[in-house]
Amino acid sequence: MGNIQGLGKTEDNVACFPSRAWYLNTIILIISLIAKAHPVNRELLFAFLLWLSCTGAKAQISFTTRVLKDSLFIPWELTYGPDDHLWFTQKNGYICRMDTAGIRTDTIYHEPATVTVKESGMLGMALHPDFASNPYVYVVWEYFNPNNDIKEHIVRYTYDAATNRLGSPLVIFDSTKGGWFHNGSRLIIVGDKLFVSVGDATDITNPQNLNSLNGKILRLNLDGSIPADNPIPGSAIWTWGHRNPQGLVYANGILYSSEHGNATDDEINIIVKGHNYGWPIVEGYCDQPGELTFCADSNVTVPIYAWTPTIAPCGIDYYNHIMFPALRRSLLLTTLKDQHLYQLQLNDTYDSIVSASVITGFDYGRLRDICTSPEGKIFASTSNSNPNDTGKKVDKIIVMYDPAFASPLKFTIYPNPTTDIVSFAIPGHYSSLLYNLSIAADSRKIETGTLDATLPRLNLKLLPDGMYIIEIKTNEGFRYQGKIIVKH
Repeated sequence: MGNIQGLGKTEDNVACFPSRAWYLNTIILIISLIAKAHPVNRELLFAFLLWLSCTGAKAQISFTTRVLKDSLFIPWELTYGPDDHLWFTQKNGYICRMDTAGIRTDTIYHEPATVTVKESGMLGMALHPDFASNPYVYVVWEYFNPNNDIKEHIVRYTYDAATNRLGSPLVIFDSTKGGWFHNGSRLIIVGDKLFVSVGDATDITNPQNLNSLNGKILRLNLDGSIPADNPIPGSAIWTWGHRNPQGLVYANGILYSSEHGNATDDEINIIVKGHNYGWPIVEGYCDQPGELTFCADSNVTVPIYAWTPTIAPCGIDYYNHIMFPALRRSLLLTTLKDQHLYQLQLNDTYDSIVSASVITGFDYGRLRDICTSPEGKIFASTSNSNPNDTGKKVDKIIVMYDPAFASPLKFTIYPNPTTDIVSFAIPGHYSSLLYNLSIAADSRKIETGTLDATLPRLNLKLLPDGMYIIEIKTNEGFRYQGKIIVKH
């Protein structure tokens, strides 16, 4: 346990200099093309690329990190819950819940049937967006079927707040093949739909085979049934042509994914209904003679960013909080092979990456997943234990924050959940109370206004059911902690 001060060392405000990032990306792309065309020189060229990327842009911000929990076994999924707790899976079958100060961690479920070898295990997790009324937790994990084949299914659990335990396991989807490697297995709920990333399970015939669910992004109803508006009638497939997508985040009305390439071209993609992402015929961009015809004929969507040499991208989240102004409007990406935390600065329309910068000073080895809190803190988990669950459990959950940032004061919301009117108990007496209301799923601001300082309340009657984040500040300079309001 301890504090580590992280300071960027080069390139102030990288996002303000897109021309530098553009030149760097162009050089990298040209060299990667040469490497593909001239395999004899590939090792030398890739070594130069690695040096070039290491001497490239780095994000300069000041922050402190603290280890919240150690001696863990690969916390594969890390989710900030609507109960202001961190929820996480461990690859060896454990689901845990921890307060954000790291004082108390509870095991709320253990599944001994989880296959914990190589890349298989208890992996992705998502909480129901209306958790107060529907306390469901969705988890994907691998198991052995009676034929001793590895299968992958999605199980819905019910959380009992009184006992602080998960129970009533219900298998809602059991149609995908698992494997020792390339399981994908990230879950995210957008509205009333569940998206699932599924790897190719190391069989390159799967991603372009629409009769196989491997190498795909799937879309399901929250009960596991197939939505009627999926691109292929009766199929869970939303997109195809994926190798091993291990990160999903929805923000700005866009679903982003991170994906492991093979020897080249790790990718960040925007997931679009019914599109083909090329694997194994296309790696990264459509830039080779053998790829161009296939791309034109098969509606192939290319990544918005790609890395060669590969960095093994994993969990991603969207950041837009004032705690770290330099990180706003960015995707934050954890990496395994590269062992860095990245800032991926988005453009004004959120559909392109202006620059990819290493956040220096965040040095914890292989990084598996990331999430952010409404108050702007960043949480990350590591992946340094032996994946076969042998030897010491050495993984950690770390919080990254700015201690100079004015800690927001707390207030109470009641009733919460609400059907229309919500009131606030705010300590102190102020001349005015200003508020920002955002949609929790994508941080999109939908309303700004003033509350009555003597009787602060807000009418949500005209808003659709869902989860919202409210932030309150005063003219006197006090800022109150963002909190989630559930309307149904």
